Amino acid sequence: MYESLAILGCFIFIYSLVCRRLEQTPVNGAVVFMLFGLMVGPVGLNWLKVDVHADALSLLAELTLAFLLFTDAANADLRILEKNYQLPQRLLLIGLPLTILLGFGVGVLLFDSFQLIEVAILATILAPTDAALGKAVVTNKSVPGRIRESLNVESGLNDGLCVPVLFILLAVEVGFQSDVKTPAMAVTKMVESIGIGMLVGFGLTFCAYWMIKICALKGWVSETWRQLPVLALALMCLSVAEMLGGSGFIACFCGGLLFDRVETGHKKKLLLAAEGTGDTLALITWILFGALIVGNVIGTFTWRMIVYGLLSLSLIRMLPVFICLSGAGLRAADKLFMGWFGPRGLASIVFAVIVFNHKIPHTHDVSMTVICTILMSILAHGLSANPCVRRVFKQYEAKGQPDESTGSSCLR
Repeated sequence: MYESLAILGCFIFIYSLVCRRLEQTPVNGAVVFMLFGLMVGPVGLNWLKVDVHADALSLLAELTLAFLLFTDAANADLRILEKNYQLPQRLLLIGLPLTILLGFGVGVLLFDSFQLIEVAILATILAPTDAALGKAVVTNKSVPGRIRESLNVESGLNDGLCVPVLFILLAVEVGFQSDVKTPAMAVTKMVESIGIGMLVGFGLTFCAYWMIKICALKGWVSETWRQLPVLALALMCLSVAEMLGGSGFIACFCGGLLFDRVETGHKKKLLLAAEGTGDTLALITWILFGALIVGNVIGTFTWRMIVYGLLSLSLIRMLPVFICLSGAGLRAADKLFMGWFGPRGLASIVFAVIVFNHKIPHTHDVSMTVICTILMSILAHGLSANPCVRRVFKQYEAKGQPDESTGSSCLR
């Protein structure tokens, strides 16, 4: 145990010293973490020896995603969203359903042994984009504000929207929710999940903000404890929403949006620890993913899994995005860029574990296809993020087109 902790500690220490330099290269973030895990894991040097079950990895991924969703939403520029709300609206209300439908159609053609409901489950698992893997783009000021914030909102809400869809499909497949018997009940379940998540996120954050404000004015908050309220708040949003039958991911994102609106004076200081914790948990998650999962299955992917993964990251994602953004005043290159940067990651891991625990007939093949897609997404999106940003938006550097969020040049 101590050997494994020492390895993780050394890696986190070294990466924290050089992360800013690595972020400027194609090899950064999840790519480095996963490859390191693969190197020190059982199929590599076999230095990292940890016994982590699927449920534990799923919980770690959920906590990571909760912190990242809250902090990303809290750092969103709402002025840009207010002017360009139609972009994330189109991505979520038109692009997401089209992505699931197209993924279902491609899956039916490729996986002839799957039942239709199993193909729908696979398409739903791989529909949401990942806030952690997309962070390299949504935090890059070289990307125009409305594109950056639209991708941020999409990744913050689409996983929460897919949760009730996934549970409804599982209910049909294994019958563990007898109350979902009709399409009307399914829609009601989805609305409840989204509504409860929003109410919990807004309600808890509103109460927490006033408590923080009152206690800070009275001088009751010490410097050492000032970093913890946001961490605890994100954790509460996740757990309370899930406990009440809502989407914890939507609760975290909505809570972060409200926190950005109400807390203006000390937001950066309050968010610092939550951002650092989320990044650290993401690092550990991807190391474990590389060491314990990728290393054991990388040679067992079938051609169908590989083809579906490639199509999921390209055609299945990019075509719906291109269609739903038609007439939105974007260049073709902008729409292709937004379509390409839909990485799959933490949410898909959580969904895959949920499906794995319910033992549908082709659980293994579904899980392997998800792992294959996530692996390709980490490599493809990690290596292409900075080069694509420079290539697609290089014209702004020459023209000095302003970024909507700052009023300065898009490329600094």
